[in-house]
Parts: sequence; C-alpha cells; structure tokens
Amino acid sequence: MSVPLSSKIVYDALFAAAWQTLQSFGAKLNLQMGMISILHTWGQNLSLHPHLHCIVPGAGVDKNGKLQSIRKDGKFLFCTKAMSKMYRAKYVAELRSKGIVDKNLFESLFAKKWVVFAKRAFGNAQSIIEYLGRYTHKVAISNNRIKEVTKTHVTFVYKDYNDGAKQKQMTLTNEEFIRRFAQHILPARFVRIRHFGILSSTWKRSKLKELQGQMMVVAKQFEAQTKLHCCPHCKTPTMEMIDVFGKRGPPKEYLLGTQNNTA
Repeated sequence: MSVPLSSKIVYDALFAAAWQTLQSFGAKLNLQMGMISILHTWGQNLSLHPHLHCIVPGAGVDKNGKLQSIRKDGKFLFCTKAMSKMYRAKYVAELRSKGIVDKNLFESLFAKKWVVFAKRAFGNAQSIIEYLGRYTHKVAISNNRIKEVTKTHVTFVYKDYNDGAKQKQMTLTNEEFIRRFAQHILPARFVRIRHFGILSSTWKRSKLKELQGQMMVVAKQFEAQTKLHCCPHCKTPTMEMIDVFGKRGPPKEYLLGTQNNTA
C-alpha cells in the first residue's frame, strides 16, 4: 500500500541517507564516523529548499577504540562526486523503505544531478561554533530583512545567488508571504538537530573520556557558582537566585512577589 509523501518522511530521509552515506565511506577504512546535522529548509526568497548542514570530524574510531585521522593533503574526507551519487541512492532507498512507491518520483530524482558539497576542515573550535550558530535556532527570515509591511504586501531583502549574491528586494502579497513562511514550520516534535556515531549522546557518555585521554584533552573546569551571580556591570556578587528555569511547572508564586532587591 502506498504511503502519502509527508514533510516528515522527506526530512527524516535526508538525515538517514546522509548518515548511511558517511557510514559506508567510513566502513571502507574500518572506522566509526560521527556527524552533527542540522535541517535547513529555506532559501533567501523563502522558497522551500530542504537540505542539511553537517559537521563531520576529519577522523574516525577504529575497532580498537583509537582515533584515526582520515584527512589527506589538506583535503577533507571523501570524494564529493562519489558521495553525491551514493547519497541520492540512499535517499531513494530510504523513501522506498517508508512505503513510497511513486515510480515517477524516483525517476525524476535519479534524473537530476545531486550535489554533496564539502568544505575543508575548520581551523578551530570557535569556527565550528560560529558555523553552527548560523543555522541552529534561526527561522526562515529575520526581522531586519523585512523592510516594509502594508495591509496588502510585504517587502524584504534577499541575496540573489544566481546573480553574484547581489542584494535585492522582493515584494509579495501578504497571503504569498505567509504561504512561503508556513512551508518552514516543522512537524510537531520534529528533531532538526541530530547527532550520530561518535558524536551521539550515547557514545559520548560511554567512551568520550577514554577518547579525550588518548588526545590528552583536559576538560575545562567550570568557574565557581558564585561567579554566575555577579552583576555584569559592577562585577560584585549582588544578584540573588530566585528560581531555576527548566523545571516542570511555573515558578513558585512566593518567589515572584514584589521583591525589589532581586534580579
């Protein structure tokens, strides 16, 4: 029985195919790979453009639990042309496994040239954090890109990558703007940031300390708790903790009374 093609199936298949592709290339070297992947669905003009941004260590763990580098001559990881072809095949196979049987869809997917783009390795941890920050918690369009909103139209700026990344303006009717924006609302409880292999939470809980020992990495110690309560301006410990976010239920009412000496 055919299963309707939903956004969840499409997005889940992106993650699964990417990880299966990376695993396949790592297996040729007898290495366990790792990956952090983030779903990104929009283009500059709010068009639907589902794709993943992935960070992959330039190394893997062998059967003895040893970290082995796989970077050669400054090039990063594996042949992108080979990865592109395998990714396309893995993606179609994943759709089939979910019950999608649309022959025309599969033929159209194989008729197109797929591209896996790979950059060279980042120079330091700060660069990785900066890269991740561009995609982790952003929405389809930021407020500063919206230049005018009227009763009938919305005008915003975008980069036209087909014209040398020139900045241009686009005006859409309110209905079309909302339609495009709504395309990027993810299914309920969908996980858009995922960790795989040696970067998964399960693997890190059991083996990360051992791996850090091999690399002689010393985990950074957190500063004393009192530092967290210092005023950001005068640097004196005058701030008081009244509650901790993240617990179930709202804050206690008596903690949110008319206290003038708390922050």
